[in-house]
Amino acid sequence: MSRENEKLTLLGNQETAYAVDYDPSLLETFENKHPDADYMVTFRCPEFTTLCPITGQPDFATLYINYVPGQTMVESKSLKLYLFRFRNHGDFHEDVVNVIRDDLVKLMEPKYLEVRGMFYPRGGISIYPFANYAQPGSAYERIARTRMFDQLRDLDNGDGAR
Repeated sequence: MSRENEKLTLLGNQETAYAVDYDPSLLETFENKHPDADYMVTFRCPEFTTLCPITGQPDFATLYINYVPGQTMVESKSLKLYLFRFRNHGDFHEDVVNVIRDDLVKLMEPKYLEVRGMFYPRGGISIYPFANYAQPGSAYERIARTRMFDQLRDLDNGDGAR
């Protein structure tokens, strides 16, 4: 194991424990080797599930997380385990994307981050909540403001999200 991986406790662990309670402390980071470059990292979780806080029924979604890293990046297995714990967590769709955004911003302090939940229909309605963040004082603040509404245009342009 190389020195840079010493802090990563979940990656490569052959006996992963899959707990069921929401827990942001699972998230781990590693150093961004290109902190001066602006580039996007995208995670797509096509099997995201959470529970309706009222009925207890499962809600299914494809979850998209896009971010421009700062000094640190989220380790993907820790993110997977973190997202897996929403499976038994009751929150409305809108709350879920905001909680995930807030946890990842607190963890990494990215230059920019957005979370989009493409929740599958229940009762004939799909819900697509979107939450984003931009580092204060950065050029990404303007992007965050416009991106909030650009993502609606993406849906109308047939990006496969419908």
